[in-house]
Amino acid sequence: MDPSEKKRLSEIDVCDLFITPAIKQAGWDQMQQIRREVTLAPGPIVVRGNLSSRNKKKRKFADYVLSLKPGLPLAVVEAKANIHSVGSGLQQALGYAEILDVPSAFSSNGDGFANHDRAALAGQPTETEYGLDDFPPPEILWDRYRRFHQIADDEQDLVAQPYHIDASGKAPRYYQVDAINRTVEAVAKGQRRVLLVMATGTGKTYTTFQIIWRLWKAGTAKRILFLADRNILIDQTLVNDFKPFGAAMTKIKNRKIDPAYEIHLGLYQAITGTEESEKIFKTVSRDFFDLIVIDECHRGSASEDSAWREILDYFDGAVQVGMTATPKETEYVSNITYFGDPVYTYTLKQGIEDGFLAPYKVIRIDIDRDVLGWTPPPGMVDDLGGVIEDREYNRRDMDRTLVLNQRTKLVAERVMKFLRATDPMSKTIIFCEDIDHAERMRKAIVNAAGKLATDNSRYVMRITGDSVEGKAQLDRFIDPEEPYPVIATTSQLLTTGVDAKTCKLIVIDRTINSMTMFKQIIGRGTRIDEDNGKFFFTIMDFKRATELFRDDAFDGAPVVIYEPTNDDDPVPPDPEDEGEGYPDGENDPDDDGDTGGRRKFVVSGVTARVMNERVEYVGSDGKLVTESYRDYAGKQIADEYKSLDEFIWHWNASERKQAIIDELEQRGVILANLAETVGKDFGDFDLLVHVAFGAPPLTRRERAERVKKRDYFAQYGDKARAVLEALLDKYADEGVETIEDAKVLRLAPFTALGTPMEIIKGAFGGKPAYEAALRALEDQIYEYAANE
Repeated sequence: MDPSEKKRLSEIDVCDLFITPAIKQAGWDQMQQIRREVTLAPGPIVVRGNLSSRNKKKRKFADYVLSLKPGLPLAVVEAKANIHSVGSGLQQALGYAEILDVPSAFSSNGDGFANHDRAALAGQPTETEYGLDDFPPPEILWDRYRRFHQIADDEQDLVAQPYHIDASGKAPRYYQVDAINRTVEAVAKGQRRVLLVMATGTGKTYTTFQIIWRLWKAGTAKRILFLADRNILIDQTLVNDFKPFGAAMTKIKNRKIDPAYEIHLGLYQAITGTEESEKIFKTVSRDFFDLIVIDECHRGSASEDSAWREILDYFDGAVQVGMTATPKETEYVSNITYFGDPVYTYTLKQGIEDGFLAPYKVIRIDIDRDVLGWTPPPGMVDDLGGVIEDREYNRRDMDRTLVLNQRTKLVAERVMKFLRATDPMSKTIIFCEDIDHAERMRKAIVNAAGKLATDNSRYVMRITGDSVEGKAQLDRFIDPEEPYPVIATTSQLLTTGVDAKTCKLIVIDRTINSMTMFKQIIGRGTRIDEDNGKFFFTIMDFKRATELFRDDAFDGAPVVIYEPTNDDDPVPPDPEDEGEGYPDGENDPDDDGDTGGRRKFVVSGVTARVMNERVEYVGSDGKLVTESYRDYAGKQIADEYKSLDEFIWHWNASERKQAIIDELEQRGVILANLAETVGKDFGDFDLLVHVAFGAPPLTRRERAERVKKRDYFAQYGDKARAVLEALLDKYADEGVETIEDAKVLRLAPFTALGTPMEIIKGAFGGKPAYEAALRALEDQIYEYAANE
């Protein structure tokens, strides 16, 4: 091909005509080994007020991912149009190679390949170039991968063991592939204890399934035990992620381990106990299990005196894989000390930045009695006639040693005020100090909800370990298809493991001195559920847990913190571990958060009011700032166009205004969201220049009237004039996107003028003339842009 002609080709053409054929010629199978246009991460969700959009500019998108087989990536290739140099995409490719943990990054413009070898030996060049006919074959890049990950000859069969291929097309995300491969590689190298750290909501159970599947199919593990500490975790796993194991899998019940099965899912309480007769795991030999996977291994399993540790010690010859969202490291307990350093870590912050996890807003509410404290008058008695201890009570005491009924009522009213202002049917979890507090909060919510609660008695339910009725509703609460219960009050039962994908509001009215519990509570809301419109969630914090435990390195800063005063709107304006306060995450003796025999003073006559409420957003630099969606959009537009003049020039020069709108949408600037904050009658251009550059906006109707006053249509014939006048009215009603859509001529009133083809040919003489007339009409609509 002539070089000048080649430089006119698009990037896609370069891929189709040069890059893909060169890779295939080197021996790569197009169906099994070459993946084109791979979205590694969709980009973070931007939240401002109650509006959200995805910033697609920050998505991770690889032009090619080359794999030995599905799930075993070896290299990344970044393609560029021929007007660029051969190595212009290498830095981008290297960034993707790093997150995929592969050694080979390539860049190509169709003339050849530039390569960065992260596994280059000493004395060898790290960066080289290959001719178009010299791309490395799979065996060369597989050898490079083995060198990079230090995989010996006798280890490669296990490392290359295939993944389970889902008939539905479900494939692991990039970080799940990393976690699975690093774990299998560690086992292949002989490592007996393996720790994986993955934030809640990132698919730990699916990751676990693929690890077990590959080790099982390879024959490395013939009998496997999956241990968890909550029945619902076992039941969810059986019917969901582990379903492909089929008849080889069983749930341990009736205190019997059945050797007829290979995959055993067990509640640790079901296979051990305080009495020797309850330790049924000892009914099988110490080498019975080859692999043990401990789900949520931060919950006591690392403690040397825990029941879990006793099981692990008994089966000490088995490979033991610990899964956790919150690595525990205290003077009392350490799962890192037991398992060793994690072979892979994927944090909540990474998940939010990639766009796989929902960002969150924080509404931080201070109540006067919590902040200023309350001291009872001498000799004051509580509602039960008991003399209240004479001392100052503050936030830590509330609902633990002192119950102020007016405070409970205030919290319930603030929760319902928020839900009524957003969506009263948003799934909500309220974390309370203990079971007694959860019951009082349920009652207070019933009273504050009014008709919502009387119309359906399951609008709010207490879901705690002692409530048979409440626990029976747990499956319905987490089911996206079930509207009720809407609100769950709890103490500890819902802190971990429950897959509540649609949970949009988490209320913390519980003292938390444990980082792990805080992260686990946050994890109840981090799952995105696009089908049900759940892109972010809100934390309403009455106990300042979010201030004490913000761990930016692990969790990512909240996208908004809001602290309203008593009369303020509860909606933010547009401007995980155990323990309920116990040292180092130690549990209350009752796992469900009972009072543990503490004396509580219950007082009804003491008032409580909201002192303060604050909202903050995370800026692009990660710092907390006060920022509205409007401010965010303005910054994104100004980043793309440095001045009003530059924006106007691009707008007027654009053949299709929709192209600029689409480009800004990639940055998370959604015109529908802007219209909600600025005004629905303003046109696209006016919304954009107003929020970015402060230009006074005109409504679409005002722009249309200006065009009509100029008698602009006199130059056209009657039929063309009728079409253009109708297009102008469509613009005034709906905006420029509508009139640029070819389908507009199929709508009324154009249907009365003929078919689209009849209109284009009969009124304008053909498509080029019609498009020119449309462009001229847009020039008239935006004449202000050129003149002001």
